[in-house]
Amino acid sequence: MVKVKKPIDMSKVKPEEMMKYEIAKELGLFDRVLENGWGSLSAKETGRIGGIMTRKKKEEERKKRGSL
Repeated sequence: MVKVKKPIDMSKVKPEEMMKYEIAKELGLFDRVLENGWGSLSAKETGRIGGIMTRKKKEEERKKRGSL
């Protein structure tokens, strides 16, 4: 059975998911993710995306605490 891929509606993507897509775009992986899904990435690539997401979230938290 062939799995039918639906196009991703970027307007309905949650903010955290949007960050993932933005990072994938920065790393040059966005096209591969759109064509083949997140499962097509290696553990090294997904780990890199996760690490960058964590760093960005921490920076946002620091900015929020600093502005209080």
